[in-house]
Amino acid sequence: MKEEISILFVCMGNICRSPTAEGVFRHYVSRAGMDNSVTIDSAGTHAYHVGEPPDSRAMAAAERRGMSLQGIRARRVAEHDFERFDYVIAMDEDNLMRLKDQAPPEHHTKLRLFLEYSTSSEREVPDPYYGGAAGFERVLDLVEDASRGLLETLSSR
Repeated sequence: MKEEISILFVCMGNICRSPTAEGVFRHYVSRAGMDNSVTIDSAGTHAYHVGEPPDSRAMAAAERRGMSLQGIRARRVAEHDFERFDYVIAMDEDNLMRLKDQAPPEHHTKLRLFLEYSTSSEREVPDPYYGGAAGFERVLDLVEDASRGLLETLSSR
């Protein structure tokens, strides 16, 4: 693996899926003893919730699994993010397309769907915002699986 890797997880509002991915992946990176070599952040393609903490349902679901989303605050993807991060990972096709529209062409190779790293046949992490607790648990299942795959990918670099 190269000296340091930086990863940005992206969803629409940065209060459900992408902060969950940030917190879960940070947990896996820490367990692997790679804290000092991986920078992890999250952002949204929209500015609906800038400055807000993650959705309380996402935080509660992560806590039940021993993971924390504390300290994460919603922000919108900024132009400099495409230069700063090695991987810009979208939760779904819609946000991936928005990132492609926003990113300079030379950074398009950094853009990926998170579930490309998953063993699941699904392509998108579904948005749990308008649903119940089960949706947040499903997001965690998918995010944990993809986090393991992404960590394996980074470790083999």
